[in-house]
Amino acid sequence: MKLLIVEDEQSLRETIEKYFTEEGSICEVCCDLKGALQKIAVYEYDCILLDIGLPDGDGFAILEYLKSSGKNECVLIISARNSLDDKIKGLNIGADDYITKPFHLAELKARLLAIFRRKTFGSNSLLNYKEISIDLSGRTVNVNDKEMTLTKKEYEMLLYFIANKGRVISKNAIAEHLWGDEMDMLDSFDFIYTHIKNLRKKLMELSGKDFFASIYGVGYKFI
Repeated sequence: MKLLIVEDEQSLRETIEKYFTEEGSICEVCCDLKGALQKIAVYEYDCILLDIGLPDGDGFAILEYLKSSGKNECVLIISARNSLDDKIKGLNIGADDYITKPFHLAELKARLLAIFRRKTFGSNSLLNYKEISIDLSGRTVNVNDKEMTLTKKEYEMLLYFIANKGRVISKNAIAEHLWGDEMDMLDSFDFIYTHIKNLRKKLMELSGKDFFASIYGVGYKFI
């Protein structure tokens, strides 16, 4: 997943970032409302972890922006405010869940994954697409009932393409989704071709089919 962590408390922000990065997610962070709005306007995220008590404004403004812009990021509010009114307001504006500080990181992860699965793939933890079966909880992939070994990037790429099946995905969108801010340090998109080549080969070996269509000059489509 690609996450945006909006939290002004530095120690908590760094702890959450470290935890989810080690879990294989791409994490971007900001500590105020202005920075969060700038990032959301330019980039797309799978989920946003949102503190509503920010130093330069109310985090609810981010929910309002997402709603008015027609963006569909999952939003989990993390807040020190244990107020029923705040919870109801956040959920009514468009938040998917609400967790009150302090919390265990394991619970935060469980809630985040539940939101992501529900919003992206429905409520089931088992995702099926043609010959491909993915256990979202165990992060395992089977093709024609045979387990396929994938790297973290290949697994995230496969989920991304299945979530966007039938759509043409640009190389820039793929790089942004899987590498986040780090993509700005890369000289070319050759690494995307390498990852897709490896993923395509593994899928073909077990299915006998090519799931990727190359769209010249644009990117790829998962079919």
